[in-house]
Amino acid sequence: MKKFLSVFILAAVLLMSAEAGAQTKIGYIRIDDMVASMPETAKIDSILEKYQNDSINPRYAQIVSLYQYKDSVYRDSVKPAPPAVKKQIEEELPSLIYQIQNWQQIVNQAIEARQNELLAPIYRKVFDAVKAVAKEKGYTHIMTKEALLVAPDADDIIGLVANKLKVSLPKPK
Repeated sequence: MKKFLSVFILAAVLLMSAEAGAQTKIGYIRIDDMVASMPETAKIDSILEKYQNDSINPRYAQIVSLYQYKDSVYRDSVKPAPPAVKKQIEEELPSLIYQIQNWQQIVNQAIEARQNELLAPIYRKVFDAVKAVAKEKGYTHIMTKEALLVAPDADDIIGLVANKLKVSLPKPK
């Protein structure tokens, strides 16, 4: 009787685990590819270029000009500045020199921050579409393609998400 009960419990556990496994439906998508296909993304490069020309480049010219002015005041031997002014300039010059020397890094950080700000709504829109497609098609899990070493092409939901967003995808090469 104990043997029969053990076999029955083992069979029930195996049956339940097989049933639970059958309910799992996993898909994947490369989010960055979908975001790159969005029409709003094409406009971002021109917005970033305008941002750099209108905001960042003038700021650099302003910093260089300010450095040159303060350096000339500090080094002026004909009309030397009062000691208090010289001390203040002495404290400000290293900061200006640092900004000038590391300007490219500062620019990269500023552009990256602006780009992230511009891309955030597009990513949100894509994530919302992924969630909607997953719900509609019965997917229990959606993963990023980069997390998978091997996956069948049929589980790639980028086409479904593109249809949901009414976006055409570029033809694969």
